[in-house]
Amino acid sequence: MNILGIETSCDETAAAVVKDGREVLSNVVYTQIPLHQPYGGVVPEIASRAHVEKITEVVRTAMADHRIDAVAVTYGPGLSPALIVGLNAAKGLALSMGVPLIAINHIEAHLHTPFLYDAGETTTVPDPADLYPSLGLAISGGHTNWFDIAAAGKYATIGQTLDDAAGEAFDKASKLLGLGYPGGPRVDKIAKAYIASPEFAAEGGWKGLFPFPKGRPRDGVTALAGLPAELCVSFSGLKTALLRFVQQSGYTLGEGGANPPPKGWLEKVVTSYQEAIVQAVADRSRTALGRWKYKAFILGGGVSLNSRLRTVLSKVAEDAGVPLLMAKPKYCGDNGAMIAGLAYTRYNITGEESFAIDVAPSLEVG
Repeated sequence: MNILGIETSCDETAAAVVKDGREVLSNVVYTQIPLHQPYGGVVPEIASRAHVEKITEVVRTAMADHRIDAVAVTYGPGLSPALIVGLNAAKGLALSMGVPLIAINHIEAHLHTPFLYDAGETTTVPDPADLYPSLGLAISGGHTNWFDIAAAGKYATIGQTLDDAAGEAFDKASKLLGLGYPGGPRVDKIAKAYIASPEFAAEGGWKGLFPFPKGRPRDGVTALAGLPAELCVSFSGLKTALLRFVQQSGYTLGEGGANPPPKGWLEKVVTSYQEAIVQAVADRSRTALGRWKYKAFILGGGVSLNSRLRTVLSKVAEDAGVPLLMAKPKYCGDNGAMIAGLAYTRYNITGEESFAIDVAPSLEVG
């Protein structure tokens, strides 16, 4: 069964065709990063306009000569103006081709990405149905959530961020430090180079990093909404700590600063900040794996591309005796393949009802 998946929840216009939920026959992504860089973040109006301009071309390229048996589309969560473009396009296509329309939750789709493989490729990743119950972690610019996945389509949130998501924390730190947008890849690149440098060892290695807070909320905080504090994170305090650290340093960041920091200082700050986020996520994941018996640890979302996070979570999973399943780099960010892939097994809204559905910007998992 070939499913066309359309994704426009934020700043990527994406479409893909996936066979039987896993074999990716095509995958086309138009990124809007250059459009949003001058603003240091995604501007909804610019995003929706770009989706309108590019979606026809992207979908046509993805479909090519493939037979289409159904159309799947993200209807939430995400930016409302952006979601509307994709949903309307999907409805029109499904109606014109006389095929089912399948509405998909964006976050659930991220957790399907480790099971995708390219056409003609032999995969060793087992079928998702053989890995339940699993611990799922969706970590991206807008979400940092841990899920108990009991079976296909049966998700229960067991932990989450109480404020900013990990990706948002990276982006805001990058803007503060003058590194530009998007922040995640730039932070990862700088930290990776610093860790491999002689300066890292000379400064004391991991023990020599600046002590930024790991974002553990206190028990009894209202924002926990009944979730255990040891499985939740809060990155707002970390961002404030970084701001105060920079202010107290007295250094002026960016080109032409009156009092630039010494060589290696910025790299050490970036690495310290990243490590605080990574260890916070690792700590919650370790706790979850220790509280329940899982067959696998499934990682999805744009921030799952972070090299340090992958290394640390691999060790966490190894210590817990479960495999860590991660997507190929090209499927970590937002893409249509994850939407089409999940749609094969996750028919949450189908038939005539799907054509009456509206976007759900604050849609929750499950």
